[in-house]
Amino acid sequence: MLDADLMAAAAAAEGFMPDDEGSALAEAALAAPAGPILEVGSYLGKSTLYLAAAARARGGKVVTVDHHRGSEEHQPGWEYHDPSLVDPAAGLIDTLPGFRRTIAAAKAEDVVVAVVARAEDLARIWGTPLAFLFLDGSHTDESAQRDLASWAPHLAAGGILAIHDVFPDPADGGQAPYRIYRKALGSGDWTELSGTGSLRLLRRDR
Repeated sequence: MLDADLMAAAAAAEGFMPDDEGSALAEAALAAPAGPILEVGSYLGKSTLYLAAAARARGGKVVTVDHHRGSEEHQPGWEYHDPSLVDPAAGLIDTLPGFRRTIAAAKAEDVVVAVVARAEDLARIWGTPLAFLFLDGSHTDESAQRDLASWAPHLAAGGILAIHDVFPDPADGGQAPYRIYRKALGSGDWTELSGTGSLRLLRRDR
């Protein structure tokens, strides 16, 4: 059973993950085979808490990797720019302090392993097959394709790939997550599972 306290903390946390999609994400992670849960792109930690609720119930950890400098849409002049997230010393977005506050306030530091790095750099040295992989990093085509190429090979057969912000209609959102979802599905290596909203779930068959 999912950890109720962490589910409540996730629902109350700041972020862009709708609660129905977050609940579906947590349930999918809970039902995944034995092994590590890894998240690419954590922002301020809302989705991390949903995954932490599953990790605690499984007696495991969730590893999250993010450079914490913000995606393209978080930069000055873009739709989701938040000036309060700019580090005045560096003049750059820094979401790490907010992420740490989210995880600490939820008392989830015992199940969350945060890696501050570019996802592709961590992927090069990662050596443990994953049970669950959540892709929710930068939504440019280049970065989304790179995240899929870097991390999908680390997912064990039978493992679950979750992709967020999949919008088939361009009027609803960016298309990069949709294109990596279609690429994975078109490879013949995956079976689609039931998703929720913009969250898509695929099981690795081989």
